[in-house]
Amino acid sequence: MQEDKTILLEEPAKDSDKPFLEQLLQEGARKLLQAAIENEVIDYLQAHQDRRDENGRRLVVRNGHLPQREVVTGIGPVQIRQPRVRHREAGKRFSSAILPKYMRRSPSIDGVIPLLYLKGISTGDFTEALEAILGEGASGLSATNIVRLKSSWESDYKEWCQRDLSHKRFVYWWADGVYFNVRLDEERTCVLVLIGALEDGTKELIAVVDGYRESAQSWRELFGQLKRMGLTIPPKLAIGDGSLGFWVALQEEYGSVAQQRCWVHKTANVLDKMPKSVQAKAKQLIHEMYLAPTRQAALAAYQQFMNSYQLKFPDACHCLEKDKDVLFSFYDFPAQHWPHIRTTNPIESTFATVRLRTHRTKGMGSRIATLTMVFKLVLAAQKHWRRLHGFQIIPKVISGVRFIDGEEQTQQAA
Repeated sequence: MQEDKTILLEEPAKDSDKPFLEQLLQEGARKLLQAAIENEVIDYLQAHQDRRDENGRRLVVRNGHLPQREVVTGIGPVQIRQPRVRHREAGKRFSSAILPKYMRRSPSIDGVIPLLYLKGISTGDFTEALEAILGEGASGLSATNIVRLKSSWESDYKEWCQRDLSHKRFVYWWADGVYFNVRLDEERTCVLVLIGALEDGTKELIAVVDGYRESAQSWRELFGQLKRMGLTIPPKLAIGDGSLGFWVALQEEYGSVAQQRCWVHKTANVLDKMPKSVQAKAKQLIHEMYLAPTRQAALAAYQQFMNSYQLKFPDACHCLEKDKDVLFSFYDFPAQHWPHIRTTNPIESTFATVRLRTHRTKGMGSRIATLTMVFKLVLAAQKHWRRLHGFQIIPKVISGVRFIDGEEQTQQAA
């Protein structure tokens, strides 16, 4: 059993350009990291001390230090001398888990770089922004490296698009098509986005692909790709706007799936066909529909809307009426899930951030740049997505338990 080691910090050399506390913390970080990698090598050597050749010599021995290198950390750059380990066996080599070969930045810094870029910092402003965070001398963080990092995102995206989904089971899908300006394209790029809710209630990005508008063919190709990745089981409910392409392709590829039209999209579409003078009252009636505690109360509010506006605003009423059968599907699912499944809000709220970034860059340069940007932004946002309320009920939804007005129906009640 190894004894505890105390790291004694010497007072750092006086540096007029850097506050004493920062110098002290930086020196402490250097000593802690140096001690950690030294102990890692000691443990490795002890684990292999019995391995010897025919002459009794140890096959794994200490062999000095590698050249000193600088590692950029969250409190600035630190200088480290990594111990060298020599293997006398061909093909064997020691690899540090703490400080891997060629590592020049801590993982937290690698996370800062894409985060700053995705939040709107241009490549030309990176050096100034990172020096403000990490201090002067933060090397390896130039605009050129940022461009190189963006290129690596394309590889990440392509690898992600080939991942295995056979072990995933999604109870709900949210789907939408989002448009972006691409400087090198005459037409606006349509990105098809699919998000799902897993059995434990967490939401996960399923797909983000380039599509031609929101056509059935584009969605059909996406679903074919998902099946090849192992996602063969359809959700219990799909939520989206009235785009015919998605629903046609969904039925063709996955059969009969319960449909829920997004109330945010529907509200905007209906009000767009009415004068502003009556929109406030009409919006209140629409809210009464999808916030009603029962389907019967929702249909009563629906009928009141039709009675009030059918004669004067037939286009608005037709827009509402044509999706009546799929606007109230959420009443057949647990009431705890209603706030999540009435709208495509998981997509809408996420893409508010995406649009902010693309506005700052005045549109991306190419379609693949658009896809990789959206991919990285949504993955970053995914960490903050809310888990479904009442996620414990999801297994019942999957098993086919019947719900009426959000309440589970027992066999006795049925």
